[in-house]
Amino acid sequence: MKYRAVVMYMEIGCFVSCLCGWILVCSTLPTEYWTFSEAASVVLTTSNYYSNLWRDCISDTTGVSDCKDYPSMLALPVFLHACRALAICAVITGFFGGVLTLVGMKCTKIGGSEIANSRVTFAGGITYLVSGFCGMITYSWWANKVISEFVDPNFRAQKFELGAAVFIGWGGSILLLAGGTVLTYFSGKEGLPSSSSNVPRKAATYATARTRRTYMLPATSSRVTLAPPLFYEGRTSRTTGATRKTGQTFSRDSFV
Repeated sequence: MKYRAVVMYMEIGCFVSCLCGWILVCSTLPTEYWTFSEAASVVLTTSNYYSNLWRDCISDTTGVSDCKDYPSMLALPVFLHACRALAICAVITGFFGGVLTLVGMKCTKIGGSEIANSRVTFAGGITYLVSGFCGMITYSWWANKVISEFVDPNFRAQKFELGAAVFIGWGGSILLLAGGTVLTYFSGKEGLPSSSSNVPRKAATYATARTRRTYMLPATSSRVTLAPPLFYEGRTSRTTGATRKTGQTFSRDSFV
């Protein structure tokens, strides 16, 4: 019972951790500060350029800001399409991971048996791991591209730096990976069959198939070693009885 309580509190902590990580990942999608750049044009006027997966924005110190969506979806690079797909997959899988974990946790008691709940929790942990990996790949790929363009001396276009959304996404992905790993370990240890249970058993024989009652004596009887009856026991006993009744022994000479 004590171990069950420890596992239950562990599941609650992992669920809260994964839920916070999923919220952080979701909050980065509408945020424009994935990349950031600052350019000083005139005195006391500074322009700030920032962008994300969906749009480019510009603002200045006078308070004027403007955002523009990407004009054509088909004209976008493959890198941007892949980042969009991975980010959306992270959000969707994180949502289903939360549903599965909420159903399978020991404190909710929504599912059936303990093994069934552990398997549902294991599926939720795997889904959380997929969400964390998708998010980590998205933000790491984006950061790698921004950093490689920034340190490249041959890159002549405007250079950007990492925005706040990338760091928030990294934190959320780490929470998803940590919580999903712990959930998967403990729920898989309880819900999945171990390797020892898969060892083939010895084939049953005639001796092992006989019940224990065959070899047990009543409580009042003495300890006697039982042996299976002989095949000719009945015939021998009948012959002996007939000999005792007649009381005579016949030989070959008696019939001559």
